[in-house]
Amino acid sequence: MGMNSETKLRKFHAARWDEQLVFEQSVPGERGIMVPQPEADLASLPGQKAAGAMKRKKAPNLPEINQMKVNRHYMRLSQEASCAVDLTLNISEGTCTMKYSPKIQEHMATNPMINEVHPMQHPDTMQGILEIYHKAGECLKAISGLDYFSFQPGGGSQAIYTAGSIMRAYQRANGHPEKDEVITTSFSHPVDSATPSANGFKVITLMPDAEGYPDLAALKEAVSERTAGLFITNPEDTGLFNQRIKEYVKVIRDVGGLCFYDQANANGMLGITRAKEAGFDMCHFNLHKSFSAPHGSYGPASGAVGCKEFLKPFMPVPQVGFDGDKYTLDYDCPQSIGMVRSFLGNTAVVMKAYMWIMQLGPAGLKAAAIGAVLNNNYMESLLKKTKGISIKYGEDKRRLEQIRYSWDVLMEETGIGTDEVNYRVQDFGIPDYWTAHPPYLIPEPMTLEPADSYNKEDIDEYVAVLREAAREAYEEPELYKKQPPFNAVTHRPQWPMVEKEADNACTWRLYQKNMEKRMVKK
Repeated sequence: MGMNSETKLRKFHAARWDEQLVFEQSVPGERGIMVPQPEADLASLPGQKAAGAMKRKKAPNLPEINQMKVNRHYMRLSQEASCAVDLTLNISEGTCTMKYSPKIQEHMATNPMINEVHPMQHPDTMQGILEIYHKAGECLKAISGLDYFSFQPGGGSQAIYTAGSIMRAYQRANGHPEKDEVITTSFSHPVDSATPSANGFKVITLMPDAEGYPDLAALKEAVSERTAGLFITNPEDTGLFNQRIKEYVKVIRDVGGLCFYDQANANGMLGITRAKEAGFDMCHFNLHKSFSAPHGSYGPASGAVGCKEFLKPFMPVPQVGFDGDKYTLDYDCPQSIGMVRSFLGNTAVVMKAYMWIMQLGPAGLKAAAIGAVLNNNYMESLLKKTKGISIKYGEDKRRLEQIRYSWDVLMEETGIGTDEVNYRVQDFGIPDYWTAHPPYLIPEPMTLEPADSYNKEDIDEYVAVLREAAREAYEEPELYKKQPPFNAVTHRPQWPMVEKEADNACTWRLYQKNMEKRMVKK
């Protein structure tokens, strides 16, 4: 049955396979493909002998399984998935920005001229890829107002770690090793404190004021001659854009600090406001969020780091250049922090983002940002009227691309909170939503971001699911005792999951070890 036109709710039941691990399906001697052996005249060539010397002493432990079973296995797993943007509404993912990735980009990413280029080829033989890097950098320079971009980091966290490394190198190069403190805010992404800490900085976190913005008075008290810089997300995860951001930058500048702009939440700002005009020295964009490449927390991602000209010497190598005739890779950068990952980063992600930018152009980017803000405010207008939901901080203020809601009223009146609702919505074909980064400064949190990919009907459907979940909490709370019955996983996991070692094994070898431990305990 299709969606009920009156309630906007779907009848949903996920596929549920009692599927073994692929290793458990292994049959000794079974093959999916027979790899041909080299012919005799090829086997005698010097290169073959060298390859033989590199042969493993012991064959890798891989599952032995035929092609049909492999296809069946992974098709079944894909049918049990509930968080794919091509399958359902990923408004759920909040700050992760799960937007649509045009399929032409996915096809291009598998083009042999892209995915069969070896990263150690001479630059003269990869001019096309270097052109993509250079022109993608030119696009981000225009979008941010900064002077140079590196695409080497493999995600947002690594991009912010890179910025911290650059900040540390710059301060030391300028004779300020005493600058060992950075300042961030409670509603900025946690990586804005975690990665500077990994860089060796002491981290000072500003709490929000009554309106939900970082406390400016507290910032002025926190700065000192030891302040190396500021790491801040704007808009923060509340969705509130800090219009006084230049004042925060000035406070840091007055004590000789650098300012880094975490622009992972750039969806509602493209073509509207830039890091340069806000006074920042560095920023980063998640190409796998704001620029439409698929989200990469557990897969390919790209955290593009930008800087002003005076910081370029410290940026990662190799640096892509263009002399007007050909594209080059420059490793001769004595002050560089070096490589933060292998080679050039995730080329396919850079290419997808570049394609998306070029397809939209400046006017299209701005239209996408306006669409993201419009969608978010329309969704807010509906959820404000939903029983059980409240919005903390600046209730009378407009948000940009996301909002951190609260189910605190529902919890107080029914005893059912955000965790329970989060499981319940899965029985309507909606993936579990993003709550918040701990600690929960906003109680019973729910963070949603409709972005620019979704239309009014999508938002109406999503809100209908949340309203139905709230109605059930008030009128049929017994439903929450047995949910989610229509999902692939029909029981709520016990937290913390780390207590169930065998369920947290990311390799077959570790799974076997954990199962052996479990048997010993029995």
